[in-house]
Amino acid sequence: MILVPGDRAPGFRVPDQFGSVLDLAEVRQRSTVLVAFLPFAFSPVCGDEIRSLQSLHEELGEKAAPIEIIGITADSKYTLAAWSETAGVTFRLGSDFWPHGEVARSFGVFDDGHGVAERGVFVVSTAGTIVSSRRVARTQVRDFHIDIAEAMSAAERG
Repeated sequence: MILVPGDRAPGFRVPDQFGSVLDLAEVRQRSTVLVAFLPFAFSPVCGDEIRSLQSLHEELGEKAAPIEIIGITADSKYTLAAWSETAGVTFRLGSDFWPHGEVARSFGVFDDGHGVAERGVFVVSTAGTIVSSRRVARTQVRDFHIDIAEAMSAAERG
């Protein structure tokens, strides 16, 4: 079952595309976090979403907004490195490759039948609480402006 507002966000430490460890607890100490789960690197819908997230990341940087975007897939860190280079992604992408899907499963958005994350998106407060959550069909492109608005509101509340 997908986590809902008020639930505690599960902690995770996964490799990112830059060769570093991505630790949710460290990230949320400095900002509200938008965690977007993506099924497949290099797929058409995920490609549209990663470009949208990159655009939002750049806008947030220009505003010095206290929000950090993290993308998570069950792809390997090497796949994510190639994808981020190809797509020009500068925000962090976490590899939920091994144990396979463990992070997505802990958020309630892992599709065991296909071995991929579902299209879940969560806003996590600096206190570690889920502020908003939603899941859409694998074929649907998400409009992340909704989630950014939730994150901005959470950041303002502290």
